Amino acid sequence: MTSGTKNRTRQAILDAAIDLLAENPGCSLGDIAAAAQVGRTTLHRYFAERADLLAAVAIEGGQRLVRAARLAELDRGTGGEALMRLCREYFDLGPLLSLIFSEQGGECWESQDERLLGDVIERGHRDGSIDGGLPSEWILSVLWSQMYAAWSYLGERPDSSRHDVLDLLIRTLSNSLTPRQPAAAQPVRNKGGQSQ
Repeated sequence: MTSGTKNRTRQAILDAAIDLLAENPGCSLGDIAAAAQVGRTTLHRYFAERADLLAAVAIEGGQRLVRAARLAELDRGTGGEALMRLCREYFDLGPLLSLIFSEQGGECWESQDERLLGDVIERGHRDGSIDGGLPSEWILSVLWSQMYAAWSYLGERPDSSRHDVLDLLIRTLSNSLTPRQPAAAQPVRNKGGQSQ
């Protein structure tokens, strides 16, 4: 078997594991092997134990988060703009989001999330594109809870398009994180109703 074939087989197993674990964290290795279109013996050649597969899934998840951040071009524009681009890329991770939201998520994803997002949020605070009164930890919590809400909404409503749900997500996040504009000063009127 060539190294290219080995890599494709390993990737097929990881992809199947992410898809199935996102739906059912307790799915069997046999189910994952069947979804990857390999025999269980083949799966065990790559991942001797379930823990080995879960560790590899966590690493794969971290790598996908890094790729999403690269595609989001985090150095471009304001912190707020970069954060919205990153949310779009994260949303496109699909079933991996469900894993991140579950107990299968793992600490390596959490630390990756905090490092990438924390820098962007702090930049947004500095450049005024993200409300400076909202602490980074709060924004991270809001972002992931809204991402979860969007992904759940999409799953519960098969007639909804990914595009429409993503637009709802970005609109909600933008409206909640953008600094409030001070209300326009109302002209002071005298007793006769004339503006002063």
